Amino acid sequence: MSPEVVRAQKAQQSRSFPNPFAGSDVLPKLRADPRTRAYLEDPEYLALLAQLQSNPQLMGSKLTDPRVLTTLSVLMGFDTEEPMDTEPTYTPPPPKKSEPKPEPKKEPEPELPENKKLANAEKELGNACYKKKDFANAVVHYTKAIEHDPTDITFYNNLAAVYFEQKEYEKCIEGCEKAIEVGRENRADFKLIAKSLMRIGNAYRKLKDYKNAKIYYEKSMSEHRTPEIKTLLSEVEKIFKEEEEKSYINPELAEQEKEIGNEFFKKGDYATAVKHYTEAIKRNPDDAKIYCNRAACYTKLAAFDLGLKDCDKCVELDPKFIKGWVRKGHILQGMQQSSKAIAAFQKALEIDPNNAEALQGYRACTIENANLDGNPEKVMQRAMADPEVQSILRDPAMRLILEQMQDDPRALQDHLKNPKIAAKIQKLLESGLIAIR
Repeated sequence: MSPEVVRAQKAQQSRSFPNPFAGSDVLPKLRADPRTRAYLEDPEYLALLAQLQSNPQLMGSKLTDPRVLTTLSVLMGFDTEEPMDTEPTYTPPPPKKSEPKPEPKKEPEPELPENKKLANAEKELGNACYKKKDFANAVVHYTKAIEHDPTDITFYNNLAAVYFEQKEYEKCIEGCEKAIEVGRENRADFKLIAKSLMRIGNAYRKLKDYKNAKIYYEKSMSEHRTPEIKTLLSEVEKIFKEEEEKSYINPELAEQEKEIGNEFFKKGDYATAVKHYTEAIKRNPDDAKIYCNRAACYTKLAAFDLGLKDCDKCVELDPKFIKGWVRKGHILQGMQQSSKAIAAFQKALEIDPNNAEALQGYRACTIENANLDGNPEKVMQRAMADPEVQSILRDPAMRLILEQMQDDPRALQDHLKNPKIAAKIQKLLESGLIAIR
């Protein structure tokens, strides 16, 4: 197609569609319409309008400007504020007012048999007496309630509660057992059964029969678990355990077990000796000597940590028992904790300055410390065998403090103001790992 034909077609198109932005009435129309009136005060808009008037072909690229679309709608006589749908807008019908539903008629409660009416009346009288602590009359009324209606567990439970308040615990237990029997036969609520069982437990607890109290609390919990019954069971279990331990104590049997342990120790059967010393401790947990004997067995078995624990208990029970301090010193010496061993031997020498075993142990540890002074490798080996030293050196905060002390020895003074840090630094000093010059 030749260029002349194309130009002719464009000219024909331009004649077919007149420029809506051209004409003498454009500005009056735009000024009269409130949608475009404010645009005429904007120089940029006026320049845009002039471009469209001179070249209508720009309209396609300018339609993205909302002002152009609004201007076009004003000039063409469209109202963009109203929807241009040709079909009528659907308007939903107004909701129907819901008519109030008639309230359901309450079914009249079934008429109670005469005997149950009389039983409930007696129960209410019993409750009033119970609240006033008039227990004698409460018993009378609850008993009459049971006579009128022997199938209701509540009456039996209430009667048992009165017996409990009167401290007639055996009667309380009998009453609760009868309540449970009646409740089971008449399919009573499991919560009421649990209540009866808990009251039996309470009665046994008052009688100091903690074994049965525990049994009935557990039965109650199996029926209905509540925070109250959990607390009661926890308390009675603790008491029961303490009472069991107390009842097991027998110093005479403890002495017999200790002697058997001594015989096995002499034979070199240290494991069996430990078993008998342990039984002796159960029979008499306040005898410091038995702990010391068991510590000797643990030492032979190289269980130094257990031996040290027994020595600590021994000197706690009897701080004047010199053998306990000496044995503790030997165990610490075996654990390569010479500084602590020296302290234990010193305690023994405070009790008896002439004790040969304590003197020998003290001297051996002192010489060992002196010999280590010129051997850093042995000092390190001994120190690292100490669990306390290991714990200190694993502490990131302590490692940082030690680095600061290396760079600036004056920082030590600030750190020593903290008692916990000071104790750790003292421990490292005693071990020989660090020195202050």
